[in-house]
Amino acid sequence: MTTLSEPTDARVIGSRLGLREQVGQIWAYRHLLLRMVRKELKVKYKNSFLGFFWSMLNPALYLVVFWLVFQVLLQAGIPNFPIYLLSGLLAWNVFSTGLSSAAVSITMNGALVSKVYFPREILPLASVGAALVHFFLQSVVLLAALVAFRYDVSFAHALAIPPALVSLLLLTSGLAIFLAAANVYLRDTQHLVELGLLAWFWMTPIVYQQQIIASRLDGKSWEWVQWLNPMTSVVLVFQRGIFNVVSTANSGSSVRPIADTPGAVLRILPSGMDAGWYLAHIGAVALVGIVILILALAFFGRVAGNLAEEI
Repeated sequence: MTTLSEPTDARVIGSRLGLREQVGQIWAYRHLLLRMVRKELKVKYKNSFLGFFWSMLNPALYLVVFWLVFQVLLQAGIPNFPIYLLSGLLAWNVFSTGLSSAAVSITMNGALVSKVYFPREILPLASVGAALVHFFLQSVVLLAALVAFRYDVSFAHALAIPPALVSLLLLTSGLAIFLAAANVYLRDTQHLVELGLLAWFWMTPIVYQQQIIASRLDGKSWEWVQWLNPMTSVVLVFQRGIFNVVSTANSGSSVRPIADTPGAVLRILPSGMDAGWYLAHIGAVALVGIVILILALAFFGRVAGNLAEEI
Protein backbone atom coordinates (compact mmCIF):
# COMPACT_ATOMS: atom_id res chain seq x y z
CA MET A 1 0.00 0.00 0.00
CA THR A 2 1.30 3.40 -0.99
CA THR A 3 1.40 6.10 1.65
CA LEU A 4 1.80 9.83 1.19
CA SER A 5 4.62 11.36 3.12
CA GLU A 6 4.46 14.89 4.41
CA PRO A 7 6.64 17.30 2.38
CA THR A 8 9.77 18.18 4.25
CA ASP A 9 9.69 21.77 2.98
CA ALA A 10 6.18 22.48 4.20
CA ARG A 11 5.79 25.65 6.22
CA VAL A 12 3.39 26.27 9.04
CA ILE A 13 2.42 29.87 9.60
CA GLY A 14 2.27 30.38 13.32
CA SER A 15 0.23 32.88 15.21
CA ARG A 16 3.34 34.90 16.04
CA LEU A 17 6.50 35.80 14.20
CA GLY A 18 9.53 37.46 15.74
CA LEU A 19 10.88 40.73 14.41
CA ARG A 20 14.20 39.17 13.38
CA GLU A 21 12.39 36.33 11.61
CA GLN A 22 10.13 38.77 9.77
CA VAL A 23 13.03 40.87 8.51
CA GLY A 24 14.93 37.74 7.51
CA GLN A 25 11.98 36.39 5.53
CA ILE A 26 11.40 39.69 3.76
CA TRP A 27 15.05 39.78 2.76
CA ALA A 28 14.93 36.15 1.60
CA TYR A 29 11.91 36.98 -0.57
CA ARG A 30 13.33 40.26 -1.90
CA HIS A 31 13.15 38.96 -5.48
CA LEU A 32 9.44 38.30 -5.00
CA LEU A 33 9.08 41.85 -3.70
CA LEU A 34 10.55 43.21 -6.93
CA ARG A 35 8.24 41.01 -8.98
CA MET A 36 5.24 42.19 -6.97
CA VAL A 37 6.24 45.79 -7.63
CA ARG A 38 6.36 45.08 -11.37
CA LYS A 39 3.03 43.25 -11.15
CA GLU A 40 1.36 46.17 -9.39
CA LEU A 41 2.61 48.61 -12.01
CA LYS A 42 1.48 46.38 -14.87
CA VAL A 43 -1.97 45.82 -13.37
CA LYS A 44 -2.50 49.54 -12.77
CA TYR A 45 -1.79 50.46 -16.38
CA LYS A 46 -3.10 47.30 -18.06
CA ASN A 47 -4.88 48.04 -21.36
CA SER A 48 -4.03 51.73 -20.93
CA PHE A 49 -3.01 53.59 -24.07
CA LEU A 50 -0.84 56.13 -22.24
CA GLY A 51 0.52 53.64 -19.70
CA PHE A 52 3.17 55.13 -17.42
CA PHE A 53 2.51 58.60 -18.85
CA TRP A 54 -0.53 58.73 -16.55
CA SER A 55 1.89 58.81 -13.62
CA MET A 56 3.47 61.97 -15.03
CA LEU A 57 0.11 63.51 -15.89
CA ASN A 58 -0.91 63.38 -12.22
CA PRO A 59 1.50 66.10 -10.98
CA ALA A 60 1.05 68.01 -14.24
CA LEU A 61 -2.72 68.20 -13.65
CA TYR A 62 -2.19 69.22 -10.02
CA LEU A 63 0.17 71.89 -11.26
CA VAL A 64 -2.36 73.40 -13.66
CA VAL A 65 -5.29 73.30 -11.21
CA PHE A 66 -3.45 74.73 -8.21
CA TRP A 67 -1.65 77.31 -10.36
CA LEU A 68 -5.02 78.60 -11.62
CA VAL A 69 -6.60 78.58 -8.16
CA PHE A 70 -3.78 79.86 -5.95
CA GLN A 71 -1.64 81.89 -8.34
CA VAL A 72 -4.17 83.36 -10.78
CA LEU A 73 -7.45 83.54 -8.86
CA LEU A 74 -6.37 83.86 -5.22
CA GLN A 75 -2.98 85.44 -5.96
CA ALA A 76 -1.18 83.43 -3.28
CA GLY A 77 1.96 85.48 -3.95
CA ILE A 78 4.49 82.66 -4.12
CA PRO A 79 7.01 83.36 -6.89
CA ASN A 80 7.61 80.50 -9.33
CA PHE A 81 4.65 78.70 -7.81
CA PRO A 82 4.88 75.67 -10.18
CA ILE A 83 8.35 74.86 -8.84
CA TYR A 84 7.21 75.37 -5.26
CA LEU A 85 4.20 73.10 -5.71
CA LEU A 86 5.99 70.29 -7.51
CA SER A 87 8.92 70.20 -5.07
CA GLY A 88 6.58 69.36 -2.20
CA LEU A 89 4.01 67.41 -4.19
CA LEU A 90 6.53 64.79 -5.31
CA ALA A 91 7.28 63.83 -1.70
CA TRP A 92 3.60 63.83 -0.78
CA ASN A 93 2.64 61.57 -3.69
CA VAL A 94 5.04 58.88 -2.47
CA PHE A 95 3.37 58.99 0.92
CA SER A 96 -0.27 59.15 -0.17
CA THR A 97 -0.03 56.72 -3.08
CA GLY A 98 1.91 54.20 -1.03
CA LEU A 99 -0.55 54.27 1.89
CA SER A 100 -3.75 54.21 -0.16
CA SER A 101 -2.54 51.25 -2.22
CA ALA A 102 -1.06 49.40 0.74
CA ALA A 103 -4.26 49.61 2.78
CA VAL A 104 -6.04 47.29 0.31
CA SER A 105 -3.00 45.28 -0.77
CA ILE A 106 -3.80 42.17 1.29
CA THR A 107 -7.57 42.15 0.79
CA MET A 108 -7.17 42.65 -2.96
CA ASN A 109 -4.81 39.65 -3.11
CA GLY A 110 -6.92 37.35 -0.95
CA ALA A 111 -6.65 34.37 -3.29
CA LEU A 112 -2.87 34.63 -3.34
CA VAL A 113 -2.65 34.95 0.43
CA SER A 114 -4.87 31.89 0.94
CA LYS A 115 -3.03 29.58 -1.45
CA VAL A 116 0.67 30.44 -1.51
CA TYR A 117 3.13 30.97 1.30
CA PHE A 118 5.24 34.10 1.33
CA PRO A 119 5.78 36.89 3.86
CA ARG A 120 2.53 38.85 3.73
CA GLU A 121 4.47 42.04 4.46
CA ILE A 122 5.63 41.83 0.85
CA LEU A 123 2.24 43.08 -0.37
CA PRO A 124 2.15 46.50 1.39
CA LEU A 125 5.88 46.93 0.77
CA ALA A 126 5.27 46.32 -2.94
CA SER A 127 2.75 49.18 -2.89
CA VAL A 128 5.39 51.45 -1.38
CA GLY A 129 7.88 50.26 -4.00
CA ALA A 130 5.44 51.07 -6.79
CA ALA A 131 4.95 54.54 -5.30
CA LEU A 132 8.72 55.01 -5.37
CA VAL A 133 8.77 54.13 -9.07
CA HIS A 134 6.05 56.73 -9.65
CA PHE A 135 8.21 59.24 -7.76
CA PHE A 136 11.05 58.87 -10.25
CA LEU A 137 8.65 59.04 -13.19
CA GLN A 138 6.99 62.17 -11.82
CA SER A 139 10.39 63.72 -11.23
CA VAL A 140 10.61 64.03 -15.00
CA VAL A 141 7.81 66.61 -14.82
CA LEU A 142 9.76 68.58 -12.22
CA LEU A 143 12.95 68.42 -14.28
CA ALA A 144 11.01 69.64 -17.31
CA ALA A 145 9.64 72.54 -15.25
CA LEU A 146 13.13 73.42 -14.00
CA VAL A 147 14.41 73.51 -17.57
CA ALA A 148 11.38 75.43 -18.85
CA PHE A 149 11.68 78.11 -16.16
CA ARG A 150 15.52 78.02 -16.24
CA TYR A 151 15.41 77.57 -12.51
CA ASP A 152 18.50 77.10 -10.33
CA VAL A 153 18.22 74.65 -7.45
CA SER A 154 20.23 74.79 -4.22
CA PHE A 155 22.77 72.01 -4.68
CA ALA A 156 24.03 72.45 -1.12
CA HIS A 157 20.60 71.79 0.36
CA ALA A 158 19.66 69.31 -2.37
CA LEU A 159 22.11 66.89 -0.76
CA ALA A 160 19.57 66.47 2.03
CA ILE A 161 16.90 65.19 -0.39
CA PRO A 162 18.17 61.55 -0.56
CA PRO A 163 18.16 61.21 3.27
CA ALA A 164 14.71 62.82 3.26
CA LEU A 165 13.50 60.24 0.74
CA VAL A 166 14.88 57.40 2.87
CA SER A 167 13.14 58.82 5.94
CA LEU A 168 9.93 59.14 3.97
CA LEU A 169 10.15 55.51 2.84
CA LEU A 170 10.69 54.32 6.43
CA LEU A 171 7.66 56.26 7.63
CA THR A 172 5.49 55.15 4.71
CA SER A 173 6.53 51.50 4.98
CA GLY A 174 5.72 51.34 8.69
CA LEU A 175 2.29 52.88 8.25
CA ALA A 176 1.64 50.78 5.13
CA ILE A 177 2.31 47.47 6.93
CA PHE A 178 0.10 48.45 9.85
CA LEU A 179 -2.79 49.67 7.67
CA ALA A 180 -2.68 46.62 5.41
CA ALA A 181 -3.10 44.27 8.38
CA ALA A 182 -5.69 46.47 10.09
CA ASN A 183 -7.82 46.61 6.94
CA VAL A 184 -8.15 42.83 6.93
CA TYR A 185 -9.93 42.95 10.29
CA LEU A 186 -11.65 46.32 9.86
CA ARG A 187 -12.53 47.12 6.24
CA ASP A 188 -13.44 50.68 7.20
CA THR A 189 -9.71 51.30 7.45
CA GLN A 190 -9.31 51.84 3.71
CA HIS A 191 -12.01 54.52 3.75
CA LEU A 192 -10.53 56.18 6.82
CA VAL A 193 -7.18 56.29 5.05
CA GLU A 194 -8.70 58.23 2.16
CA LEU A 195 -10.25 60.81 4.48
CA GLY A 196 -7.15 60.95 6.65
CA LEU A 197 -4.86 61.58 3.69
CA LEU A 198 -7.13 64.39 2.48
CA ALA A 199 -6.93 66.14 5.85
CA TRP A 200 -3.21 65.39 6.14
CA PHE A 201 -2.55 66.98 2.75
CA TRP A 202 -3.99 70.31 3.84
CA MET A 203 -2.12 70.17 7.15
CA THR A 204 1.16 69.96 5.20
CA PRO A 205 2.66 73.12 3.63
CA ILE A 206 2.48 72.05 -0.02
CA VAL A 207 0.20 74.63 -1.62
CA TYR A 208 0.84 77.28 1.05
CA GLN A 209 4.06 78.35 2.74
CA GLN A 210 5.09 76.98 6.11
CA GLN A 211 5.93 80.47 7.33
CA ILE A 212 2.21 81.31 7.40
CA ILE A 213 1.77 78.75 10.17
CA ALA A 214 5.00 79.84 11.86
CA SER A 215 3.87 83.48 11.89
CA ARG A 216 0.60 82.54 13.58
CA LEU A 217 2.39 80.46 16.22
CA ASP A 218 5.35 82.81 16.69
CA GLY A 219 6.08 83.40 20.35
CA LYS A 220 3.42 80.97 21.52
CA SER A 221 4.20 78.04 23.80
CA TRP A 222 2.63 75.54 21.40
CA GLU A 223 4.75 76.49 18.38
CA TRP A 224 6.19 72.97 18.43
CA VAL A 225 2.81 71.57 17.35
CA GLN A 226 3.59 72.17 13.68
CA TRP A 227 6.50 69.72 13.86
CA LEU A 228 4.28 66.88 15.03
CA ASN A 229 3.47 66.41 11.35
CA PRO A 230 6.51 64.50 10.02
CA MET A 231 5.55 65.32 6.44
CA THR A 232 6.19 68.99 7.17
CA SER A 233 9.91 68.32 7.68
CA VAL A 234 10.11 66.07 4.60
CA VAL A 235 8.35 68.57 2.37
CA LEU A 236 10.47 71.46 3.66
CA VAL A 237 13.66 69.62 2.73
CA PHE A 238 12.41 69.05 -0.81
CA GLN A 239 11.30 72.67 -1.06
CA ARG A 240 14.60 73.99 0.31
CA GLY A 241 16.71 71.92 -2.06
CA ILE A 242 14.63 72.57 -5.18
CA PHE A 243 12.55 75.72 -4.72
CA ASN A 244 15.19 77.44 -2.53
CA VAL A 245 13.42 80.73 -1.79
CA VAL A 246 13.68 81.85 1.83
CA SER A 247 12.27 85.35 1.51
CA THR A 248 11.32 87.87 -1.16
CA ALA A 249 11.12 91.64 -0.72
CA ASN A 250 7.87 93.24 -1.79
CA SER A 251 9.42 96.11 -3.69
CA GLY A 252 7.48 96.76 -6.87
CA SER A 253 6.82 93.05 -7.43
CA SER A 254 3.59 91.11 -7.63
CA VAL A 255 4.50 89.20 -4.45
CA ARG A 256 1.98 89.83 -1.70
CA PRO A 257 3.45 90.17 1.84
CA ILE A 258 2.08 88.31 4.82
CA ALA A 259 1.36 91.55 6.63
CA ASP A 260 -0.05 94.60 4.87
CA THR A 261 3.05 96.63 5.60
CA PRO A 262 4.98 98.57 2.93
CA GLY A 263 8.32 96.96 2.22
CA ALA A 264 7.38 93.79 4.07
CA VAL A 265 9.11 90.53 3.29
CA LEU A 266 7.31 87.38 2.23
CA ARG A 267 8.98 84.52 4.08
CA ILE A 268 8.33 81.26 2.30
CA LEU A 269 10.82 78.86 3.90
CA PRO A 270 12.50 79.05 7.32
CA SER A 271 15.24 81.68 7.12
CA GLY A 272 18.64 81.53 8.78
CA MET A 273 18.62 77.73 8.88
CA ASP A 274 21.60 75.83 7.50
CA ALA A 275 21.69 72.32 6.07
CA GLY A 276 22.27 70.90 9.54
CA TRP A 277 18.87 72.18 10.68
CA TYR A 278 17.13 70.36 7.86
CA LEU A 279 19.16 67.19 8.42
CA ALA A 280 18.24 67.25 12.11
CA HIS A 281 14.54 67.40 11.24
CA ILE A 282 14.95 64.59 8.74
CA GLY A 283 16.82 62.55 11.35
CA ALA A 284 13.85 62.96 13.68
CA VAL A 285 11.49 61.76 10.94
CA ALA A 286 13.74 58.76 10.29
CA LEU A 287 13.70 57.89 14.00
CA VAL A 288 9.90 58.13 14.09
CA GLY A 289 9.71 56.04 10.92
CA ILE A 290 11.92 53.31 12.41
CA VAL A 291 9.84 53.17 15.59
CA ILE A 292 6.58 52.95 13.61
CA LEU A 293 8.09 50.29 11.33
CA ILE A 294 9.17 48.15 14.30
CA LEU A 295 5.76 48.47 15.96
CA ALA A 296 3.99 47.72 12.66
CA LEU A 297 6.08 44.59 12.11
CA ALA A 298 5.37 43.46 15.67
CA PHE A 299 1.63 43.96 15.12
CA PHE A 300 1.79 42.21 11.76
CA GLY A 301 3.68 39.30 13.29
CA ARG A 302 0.89 38.77 15.83
CA VAL A 303 -1.91 38.68 13.25
CA ALA A 304 -0.12 37.12 10.25
CA GLY A 305 -1.29 33.60 11.06
CA ASN A 306 -5.00 34.55 10.82
CA LEU A 307 -4.96 36.78 7.76
CA ALA A 308 -6.02 34.04 5.32
CA GLU A 309 -8.98 33.06 7.51
CA GLU A 310 -10.12 36.65 7.99
CA ILE A 311 -10.03 37.40 4.25
